[in-house]
Amino acid sequence: DVLALPQDRWVRVVELRGTQANGCSFFSHVDITASRRQQEELRQLTLHLESLAVKDALTGLVNRRRFDEALESEWRRAHRSETALSLLLLDVDHFKQLNDSFGHPFGDEVLKCFAGLLAHCVQRAGSLVSRYGGEEFAILLPGTGLSGAARLAEFIRQQVEALSLGNQQTGLVQITVSVGVACASGPALDSSCSSLIDMADRALYEAKRKGRNSVCLAGV
Repeated sequence: DVLALPQDRWVRVVELRGTQANGCSFFSHVDITASRRQQEELRQLTLHLESLAVKDALTGLVNRRRFDEALESEWRRAHRSETALSLLLLDVDHFKQLNDSFGHPFGDEVLKCFAGLLAHCVQRAGSLVSRYGGEEFAILLPGTGLSGAARLAEFIRQQVEALSLGNQQTGLVQITVSVGVACASGPALDSSCSSLIDMADRALYEAKRKGRNSVCLAGV
């Protein structure tokens, strides 16, 4: 048995039977503090590496790999429970122009600020905000219908539109976002979860075609 001692020390207790002439047993212990600390350090390192594997280094949001895993899992869950699953695809408007005009460090700041805004706006349990790739982000909304997802998308669009970023070199720069919204429910959940991405992506393309800084909806 392992026994915890004060000052974060650990010992392993060993019972030795029948070693006395009268047949009594006695207990001995071995200090395993160093080994225990090494195990804990290794566990923490493993957790850290696992976290890095599913997190985007720049924004701190989960990455595309984690999003894909969550989408498949939530798609199966929605199918079993016969609930809706919605997806928002968001693209920072004219991001390449921002990078070209003000430099990549400013572009990185835009992405980090945008990611923070999304995390603040989306706090419902079970929802997932991820960096989908480049300047594109994705929000997965289990148990949310199209109208609820659309309201969230418009709220985010308004919050971004009211946001101004900049520094002494760039001055104030207004940021806008285009959003494609899709929802799957009922028989639509019998198909592949990639259909939800395809619909949201087409809705996002339509939002850009309309002039950006807008929200477009699609049904799956």
